[in-house]
Amino acid sequence: MTLESREVDAIMGICSMAMRHVLAELGAAYERQAGQPVDIVSVGGIDAARRVDNGEAFDFVVLADDAIERLASAGCVDPKSRTDLARSAVAIAVAAGAKRPDVSSESALRDAVLRARSIGYSTGPSGAHIVRLFERWGIAETIASHIVQAPPGIPVGTLVAQGDVELGFQQLSELMHLPGIEVIGVLPAEIQVATVFSAAVCTASKSRAAAKALLSFLASPEADAAKRHHGMEPA
Repeated sequence: MTLESREVDAIMGICSMAMRHVLAELGAAYERQAGQPVDIVSVGGIDAARRVDNGEAFDFVVLADDAIERLASAGCVDPKSRTDLARSAVAIAVAAGAKRPDVSSESALRDAVLRARSIGYSTGPSGAHIVRLFERWGIAETIASHIVQAPPGIPVGTLVAQGDVELGFQQLSELMHLPGIEVIGVLPAEIQVATVFSAAVCTASKSRAAAKALLSFLASPEADAAKRHHGMEPA
């Protein structure tokens, strides 16, 4: 068998839904460039962390930086391989064609939330930030019956498009490609939070050198355009 005809094993990765589109594009680009197949599973962040923690045979994982830190502390990923990839802002969406409330300032957004029939957010880092925001505004109890938390792996925008949620909050990268909704803006600067998504090589990997080479590509300037195309900024 010649080198050219020998099959190359795919690098196996797992990521949260926020990085799905970015990594699909970059994984395909890396395969074309390096001849190294890349296979990435995209699931809810909580599920991804659980699967890595359970020792499933992934070569690398991409999650919010705090989740990567927890996996490193548990010995599930190599802390020296940790690589910051992208920063993502929290955005706001309504159903396509629906009235677009004013979300240009913190006070305007608070009023929009109070007027909304229902409010949706995720189980990920954006959802945790939104919960803290509602608590800080002193409206958590007032709107408790209007809150809908999307199940892990289900985009908030899907609930918005179906009419189950009037006002949805999630990472911009998770909202911008979904049909049936309109992104009406990102959180105002004074209450915005940028989530850093990081990658690391899993201790269960049998292809650590290949995984590290891929992570270097994902963090390189060559990957910047794809990140911006999908609503993120390079880390």
